[in-house]
Amino acid sequence: MVKGSFYLQVEMFRRVLGSTLGFVGYTVQYGCIAHCAFEYFGEFVVCSGPSMEPTIVSHDIVFSERMSRHLCKIETGDVVIAKSPFDPNMNICKRVIGLEGDKVCTSSPTDMFRTHTYVPKGHVWLEGDNLRNSSDSRSYGPIPYALIRGRVCLKLWPPHSFGTLSESPTKRIIKTHNDSD
Repeated sequence: MVKGSFYLQVEMFRRVLGSTLGFVGYTVQYGCIAHCAFEYFGEFVVCSGPSMEPTIVSHDIVFSERMSRHLCKIETGDVVIAKSPFDPNMNICKRVIGLEGDKVCTSSPTDMFRTHTYVPKGHVWLEGDNLRNSSDSRSYGPIPYALIRGRVCLKLWPPHSFGTLSESPTKRIIKTHNDSD
């Protein structure tokens, strides 16, 4: 009787262990799939702060796709999500004003002065659409392309503003290295 009970306990332990390992295996598999989807396809982002108003306001939800970043297809005028150059735990949402080699007419956030800056190789110039209330490349300079996490391609929330993003309300004119000075 004791021997039969022992084998029964071993069999129960084997079943519980098998079920637990199966659950852990599926969890790891789905975790890997989710990681790859968010890393290479895109993510949903809840935006906060006034720097992109009126294009994006606080609590808007946008979809940021990642393929453009991986294929080096970020263009002038795109709105991107990037890692903050000061705090790697924080993301920023800004519009691409200049790419490497572009000449950008810059000003301080208070519009006290204007100067021309060439965007260095491997960097982008980012500015918020709300120029008077945005901490951006005018404050911290061009940022490395590697800090870009994705391109915002769709506004999802609120429902009345669902769709693609509008053009920059500042109508900034970009002078590229292909244009004459």
